[in-house]
Amino acid sequence: MHGTILKSVLLSAVVAGSGTVLAEVDEAARTEAARNASMELIQKLGGTLQQEMKTAGPAAAITVCRDVAPQIAGELSRRNGWRVTRVSDRVRNPMLGMADDWEAGVLEEFHHQVEAGRKPAELEFTEVVTEADGQRYFRYMKAIGTKPVCLTCHGEREQMPADVRQAIESAYPHDQAVGYSAGQVRGAVSIKQPLPAEDS
Repeated sequence: MHGTILKSVLLSAVVAGSGTVLAEVDEAARTEAARNASMELIQKLGGTLQQEMKTAGPAAAITVCRDVAPQIAGELSRRNGWRVTRVSDRVRNPMLGMADDWEAGVLEEFHHQVEAGRKPAELEFTEVVTEADGQRYFRYMKAIGTKPVCLTCHGEREQMPADVRQAIESAYPHDQAVGYSAGQVRGAVSIKQPLPAEDS
């Protein structure tokens, strides 16, 4: 991936002869809106998880990620007319959250950036892409870091509390979302906004 991971890749659209830049302001606004939506998802999910862990324990909190996270993402998707989801290269549920090729490339770069000393909270990436069918999209990714509390359900499997390990194994027999250390990138919020067709 070219450029720094924090650089927004802007679509350069200029009206011929007028010198008016059309896309830069629009993309700055799209980036800000996507950033706000991703933070809303992260904060709402985190707050619900913390409350469930406090009242019912970590094993019960596993159902929050399974049930509540898709509800929040769905609400944000419907409200904005985008696709809002969480993705990872090591998923808990193989039916949900598997990164596509573009997302996998961004996640790989996020990992490299963390290895180079950056913090996951600093990492985001935007790009305008045109897919095979000719549809253009504004795409945004915001890294999700692994906090110490996350290790209860996402750390080394043998170090998990027995009830947590059993709950995960029961609900997610193909789980891969383990083995993380604090400070690593565990996944990302991914937002895909359809763009209007370019003028011919």
